Amino acid sequence: MKRIATLFLALVMALSLVACGGSSNSSGSSSGDSSNQLTINIWDSNQQKGLQQIADEWSKTSGISAKIEVVDWDNYWTLLEAGASGGEMPDVFWTHSNTVQLYMDNDVLLKLNDYIANDPAIDLSNYYEGIVNLYTRSDGNVYALPKDHDTIALLYNKALFDQYGVAYPTSDWTWDDMYEAAKAITEGSNGDVYGMAMNTSNNQDGWYNLVYDYGAQIVNDAHNGTTIGSAEGKAGMEMVRKLLTVGAPQSVVAETGTDSLFMSAKTAMITQGSWMINAFYTAEHHDDYAWALLPYADVNGNGKCDSGERYSAYNGLGWAASAATKNPDAAYSLISYFCSKEGQLRQSELGVTMGGMKGVSEAFANAFPGMDVSPFIEAESYDLFFRPYTRKTTVWEDALQQTGGFLDPWQNPSDAALMAAACDNAQKIIENAIAAE
Repeated sequence: MKRIATLFLALVMALSLVACGGSSNSSGSSSGDSSNQLTINIWDSNQQKGLQQIADEWSKTSGISAKIEVVDWDNYWTLLEAGASGGEMPDVFWTHSNTVQLYMDNDVLLKLNDYIANDPAIDLSNYYEGIVNLYTRSDGNVYALPKDHDTIALLYNKALFDQYGVAYPTSDWTWDDMYEAAKAITEGSNGDVYGMAMNTSNNQDGWYNLVYDYGAQIVNDAHNGTTIGSAEGKAGMEMVRKLLTVGAPQSVVAETGTDSLFMSAKTAMITQGSWMINAFYTAEHHDDYAWALLPYADVNGNGKCDSGERYSAYNGLGWAASAATKNPDAAYSLISYFCSKEGQLRQSELGVTMGGMKGVSEAFANAFPGMDVSPFIEAESYDLFFRPYTRKTTVWEDALQQTGGFLDPWQNPSDAALMAAACDNAQKIIENAIAAE
C-alpha cells in the first residue's frame, strides 16, 4: 500500500541460513513459544483493533491466544527480512505485492495447498483473481490467502471548496475538471491553500491511475513489459504534470505529507486508498471531508465516461505464515478464519477494510456513520487494474523515483518536455529491470 524500500539484496544472500535457525530479532516477534500462542505482525495501527477483535473470536473456539503487534512500515520489512535471514519470524503476518515473490521463491512461507484442499471454508474461486494469482507461485503452490482488497477515491474538503466558491467534485468530473478546480483554489487563496496534493512516491493511490485511464500500463498483463513510454502513457503523465503545477510542490509534500496537508486544511483535495478511511473518519474536522469517485480521462472527447476511461488500482494483502512456525496447524486455522466468509464479513462490518473475498464488502460502506464512503464500492462498477508487480518490483519502482526517472519532472512540473523524456526513460528502466529478473 506504500512504496517499499529495496530490502532483498541481503535477503537473497542470506536465505540459505533460514534452516539453521538463530536468535530472535529485535521486534520481540517470534514463532509461537508454545502450542497455545501465536504472534501476528501487521503494519497498520488503524486496523489493529478490528483485527484483534476477530482474532479474539477465533481464540475463543481454538483455545489459542493470538496477539497482533503493529510494526511501522519501514521496520516491518527490515525485521521480516532479518527473520527470514536466520532469525525468527512471526507466526502469521501480512504480505504485499512488492515483496512476496522472492519470499515465495525461497520457501520462507508456509505452503498452504494441503490445508486449502481440506478446508471447506476456503474456495479460491471466491476471491479476487489478481490477489489469488499474486500469492500463487508459478508451480501452483499457494503461500498466502487474500486478506482484503482496496480501491482509490478522491477526498475533498467541503469547507475549502465553499470558501473559494468552487463546486464539489461529481462522478462526471474529468481530470481536467480536477485541474481547473485545483487551479481556482490555489490561485483564489494566493497560494495559502493548495488546490490538490499528490505524493508521487505513493503510486497506487496517485499517478498509476492516470496512466491506465489514458490507455497505458505500468506493467502489462503478462508482467513482461510496459507501455509507459507510449503516446497513451505520455498523455497520462502529462495530466499528472498539469495537476502538479497547481498543487503542493513535492518539496512540501516530502516535508509534510499529503494526509497532514489535508487534515491541516492546507490542501483541498488528495487521492487516497480505502485503507485510510478510518484515519480521516476519526480526524478533528471529519465533518468537512467527503469522498468522490476518481475523475476519468475523456480520451475520446464525447463528454461521458466510457469503458477504460476510469480506472482504480486495487491491491490485496495476504495472510501468510512462517514456514518455520512451531504451530503450523494453528497458524493456518487463524488465517482461514480471517479469510473465511465469516471473518471477511466481520472485517467489512467493523470497517477494517474491504474483503479479499468477492461479495462481502457492502457492509463496509455502512461502517462509517455520517461519512459516505460508497465511492470506494462504486469504483468497482468501472474498471479495476491490479497494482503492477514483477518478480523484483522494487528494482524498477525505486528507480522511477530517482533522477533519470520521474524525479526531475515531478520537482519541475512546468517543463512538459522533461516529463515526456522521463516517460521514455521509464520505459527503458522497467524493460531493463524485467529483463534482468
